[in-house]
Amino acid sequence: MSNNIKLDESWLNYLATEFEKPYFSDIKATLINEKKAGIVHFPPSSLIFAALNHTPFHKVKVVIIGQDPYHGLGQANGLCFSVNDGIAIPPSLVNIYKELKSDLNIDIPQSGNLIHWAKSGVLLLNAILTVRANQPASHKNIGWENFTDKIIETISEKKQNIVFMLWGNFAKSKKKLINTSKHLILETAHPSPFSVNYGFFGCSHFSKANDYLKKNNIEPVNWAL
Repeated sequence: MSNNIKLDESWLNYLATEFEKPYFSDIKATLINEKKAGIVHFPPSSLIFAALNHTPFHKVKVVIIGQDPYHGLGQANGLCFSVNDGIAIPPSLVNIYKELKSDLNIDIPQSGNLIHWAKSGVLLLNAILTVRANQPASHKNIGWENFTDKIIETISEKKQNIVFMLWGNFAKSKKKLINTSKHLILETAHPSPFSVNYGFFGCSHFSKANDYLKKNNIEPVNWAL
């Protein structure tokens, strides 16, 4: 990770001090040292903060929390569950699309790129923002969760009527960071093929999110891709 990564100013207003903390120095040192050792990371450095840059703080309506980026070549684009155009749609995202079709009768997209959601106010936040090539969860303990927990806490504290979609046990563990009295939390199983039939199919989170937003005089998300 280079020092010239740009972060949207709306987020810098809340997160600037995080970059000065020891844990963030540790993250940078880990990434720099691994890169010197020839280790490949995903996503590319320019996309590490893509979720924040595509969804400025003032535009956030919905937060979807993932664990860490896809670890295959060309997959990760800095948005959780999302892959670059032209990349095969991963199984979890296939299931998300199936639920979207069932819930809102939205045709299943040909691309797995979720940038339209991001630009529509859906913060697609991985709790861990980097990964080594072909090594899932390889950056689990280098410090990223300190940073992304701060993001979740800041949204909870500074905003009103945000929808948090917590899919699977890892995402549900972030519930403690959210003020449940002023936000909507939607919880269900992870869309992975291993767990999708334990509540994800039929959860209707997309329509529930829009119903809540409309009830609070917030423009609903256009989930069509």
